[in-house]
Amino acid sequence: MTTDLLTSPLHARHVALGAKMADFGGWDMPIEYSAGSNSAPGAGGGVLKEHAAVRSGVGVFDVSHLGKAAVTGPGAAAFVNSVLANDLARIEEGQAQYTLCCDEATGGVVDDLIAYLYGADDVFLIPNAANTAEVVRRLQAAAPEGVTVENQHQRFGVLAVQGPKSAEVLAKLGLPTEHDYMSFVVADFQGAPVIVCRTGYTGEHGYELVPLWDKTEALWDALLEAGEEYEIRACGLGARDTLRTEMGYPLHGQDLSLEITPNMARAGWAVGWKKPAFWGRDALLAEREAGAKRLLRGIKAVDRAIPRSHMVVNDAAGKQIGEVTSGTFSPTLREGIGLALLDRDYTEGDTVYLDVRGKAAAFTVVKPPFVDVRTRN
Repeated sequence: MTTDLLTSPLHARHVALGAKMADFGGWDMPIEYSAGSNSAPGAGGGVLKEHAAVRSGVGVFDVSHLGKAAVTGPGAAAFVNSVLANDLARIEEGQAQYTLCCDEATGGVVDDLIAYLYGADDVFLIPNAANTAEVVRRLQAAAPEGVTVENQHQRFGVLAVQGPKSAEVLAKLGLPTEHDYMSFVVADFQGAPVIVCRTGYTGEHGYELVPLWDKTEALWDALLEAGEEYEIRACGLGARDTLRTEMGYPLHGQDLSLEITPNMARAGWAVGWKKPAFWGRDALLAEREAGAKRLLRGIKAVDRAIPRSHMVVNDAAGKQIGEVTSGTFSPTLREGIGLALLDRDYTEGDTVYLDVRGKAAAFTVVKPPFVDVRTRN
């Protein structure tokens, strides 16, 4: 471990479970847990087993590296709504919303994040780890008098409990489970508040829990104990990536970035186009009117090949028509899948070719998600 990496409140737990650790957004985080003979309760068993646990039962992820920021003061929600892309007025108190922080000049995506609406004067944000400081900096610079933007990155932990059995696990701890998707409840765990939100990054029924930093370890232990009868597994960020790719969910820095706008990423559903103001509005409206030259599409292997980020995508004649942004082997489908920015003329059903170690591998352009989980939600 590099000494200047930040660690989550569960670092010792990860080490004890035999986790393979790596730098993720400046944090030393578990990529996968031991696939060997580790018999500790909840030991993940490697990416494939961790992935399967979430699709068929339940898994728990430590995502405490995610950022946390509080925007408070008179008119805090109105301020957030005037700068972030989605329309916060579409939701009510006690609900959460996926939104985008875009660059004012270009419309590129500084970060994608979740906004928790507590009320007109209180919004809680969860940005990505590597982008937290920049998002907070931009918000602080733009905040009107009386509105405070506070970086609370290491005040809270974040645990994601995901899978068809996730509600049963939470219920055993007395935590709420019946609220609607993208809504949250502030509950009690061992005398301290914990936010329980019906969200996730896997496509499965699940929850994201936001406890106080010093309560995260106790909550993790309690979840693993409560989930034993459901064969709960600790899951690393490797399985989180394969799960989100199967759903076609974007990852900032790959599928969204300062160079990849919401229009290009086909994330216009997360933009409040009718709002009078938000960062990047003019640039995005102009791009939307003209039509983005490239669009994010799903690709699925025809041949035995696995797409990887930055692989070149060609047409049948060998002309470059795009680039892979995310790619992986799908543990569920047992084949290569990915997301790619393609020239806008290429749509679902077309065949494209990836340069895989000097050989042309055929892929079909498809519409995500790659895996249908609707019957389980």
